[in-house]
Amino acid sequence: MDHEELKTQPLGELFKQLSQDTATLVRQEIQLAKVEMSEKSQHAKPAAGMLGGAGVIGFLALFSFTLFLIFMLGELLNNVWLAALIVTVIYGAVAAFLAMKGKEKLKEAGPAKPEQTVETVKEDIEWAKHPTTSAKR
Repeated sequence: MDHEELKTQPLGELFKQLSQDTATLVRQEIQLAKVEMSEKSQHAKPAAGMLGGAGVIGFLALFSFTLFLIFMLGELLNNVWLAALIVTVIYGAVAAFLAMKGKEKLKEAGPAKPEQTVETVKEDIEWAKHPTTSAKR
């Protein structure tokens, strides 16, 4: 409808149309958010499976390597508990380093929010505040 047609419509009809348009808009924004998040998750699923498998195998390798280090150091130091303590401290330092680097990378990745949907909702709110000035764009 153009501006002149809106002037001739009864107020009740305009509110009814506004209600329908708002409901349609909300449904479309929700649908857009679902699609956007679904697309993002489809790319992440295979990576998550591979990382999970790598984590399990890596854990087993690390466990075996830990036993090797403890036994090797135990032979050199003639003290198995001291060897276990040394290996534990080294692993703790490596874990702290990895945690700090992981935290940095997570900040770089940004939020997992549906950015396109958030942007269009902001535009919709702006339009709702000023429908005549926004329509001219």
